[in-house]
Amino acid sequence: MMTPAKTGMETVTKVLLVGGGGFIGANARYWLGGLIQPKFGSTFPWGTMAINVSGSLVIGLFLGLMAGLDWSPNWRLFVAIGILGGYTTYSSFAYEAVNLLGQKEYLRALFYVEGTALFTVFAAWLGLVGARMVMGGKV
Repeated sequence: MMTPAKTGMETVTKVLLVGGGGFIGANARYWLGGLIQPKFGSTFPWGTMAINVSGSLVIGLFLGLMAGLDWSPNWRLFVAIGILGGYTTYSSFAYEAVNLLGQKEYLRALFYVEGTALFTVFAAWLGLVGARMVMGGKV
């Protein structure tokens, strides 16, 4: 049976793994975006696209290896949720879409991909509209 102290320590460990990984991922995103975008100009978000694609590649590789090997679940917390979550949440989206396709859940995968694209763009627009309302049209 777990003692409250052990449970509390495990929670702290998990929070530190995710937070430490998030620190690394967020800074990697900032650094890489700052390196890529000035080289290709601001007419297209090349930095964000490169980050989303590379994050998706890494999460597929990492979670695929993790599924085939007997790694501690703490690695998933640190790398997939922490580092890649800080780097891009798009990587999780891509991996989950691939999982739905792998399970032959084609309609659900289509809804997930298209719904995420449409709803997130709509939500961003709605947030901007809300900001404009709060700011009296100055945003």
